[in-house]
Amino acid sequence: MLNYTSVTEFILIGFSTFPHLQLMFFLLFLLMYLFTLLGNLLIMATVWREHSLHTPMYLFLCALSISEVLYTFAIIPRMLADLLSTDRSISFRACASQMFFSFTPGFTHSFLLTVMGYDRYVAICHPLRYNVLMSPRGCACLVVWSWAGGLVVGLVVTSSIFQLTFCGSNEIHYFGCHVPPLLKLACGTEVQIVAMGVGLVCIAALLGCGLLILLSYAFIVAAILRIPSAEGRHKAFSTCASHLTVVVVHYGFASVIYLKPKGPQSLEGDTLMGITYTVLTPFLSPIIFSLRNKELKIAMKKTFLSKLYPSSV
Repeated sequence: MLNYTSVTEFILIGFSTFPHLQLMFFLLFLLMYLFTLLGNLLIMATVWREHSLHTPMYLFLCALSISEVLYTFAIIPRMLADLLSTDRSISFRACASQMFFSFTPGFTHSFLLTVMGYDRYVAICHPLRYNVLMSPRGCACLVVWSWAGGLVVGLVVTSSIFQLTFCGSNEIHYFGCHVPPLLKLACGTEVQIVAMGVGLVCIAALLGCGLLILLSYAFIVAAILRIPSAEGRHKAFSTCASHLTVVVVHYGFASVIYLKPKGPQSLEGDTLMGITYTVLTPFLSPIIFSLRNKELKIAMKKTFLSKLYPSSV
């Protein structure tokens, strides 16, 4: 029998290997975070004010923006504070809270992208039944179920990890309370079982959503190819372009985090890979939706630029 000292707080050392770059990282991540907040708030305000955008697709886009705001708020402010501070300790309870409030909107984001794929499938493959299948009540239920799914994943993952016993070192080799570095600090016979269970839940949720999106787009592509005119095909596909681009970015960076092969990883590599999903993906999402969605771009110009520059609109 070994005498373990229970850990009551953790130390986040993710950026300690970049001592000369921390100020540059702080300024870069702060600007990206502010732009992410501004972009998502701008999307939500535009959809709220412009009645022509009160459609299922933009309802889902608003819900997606809310999930991104909450996800980044759970991680990035703490990360920015640690870049300027020498005290990077975080209490056991605060670490659990950060994991829950990042996993819940993070997986809600994946479920909402799946719902948006279904919305595009109905719009292109069953246009005559669109108003029936995507009724306001039905859309609200889809959003609620997406958040419920994210909540369940967040609860399962967080409760599973933090019911473990942490002993010995309390240094988390990451910039936040993430699952793999925390599992390395846990001790006991149940660690491997919890690691396998949590891994299966996360990968099953991501792959399940990804497969449903692929299935939706398989039907969408088949329907688009049956459209006789090139202009009609282009118009149909343009309604999916922004969503498809965000899906590729989201799942591309998520696969780097959750599906990377096991093996010895450097702290620097883990930190930089984590930044792509935590900072870069939310930063790109509002840009993609704003630039590649013509209807949203016109509504933004009409709603906000006309107030600043009346003669330009």
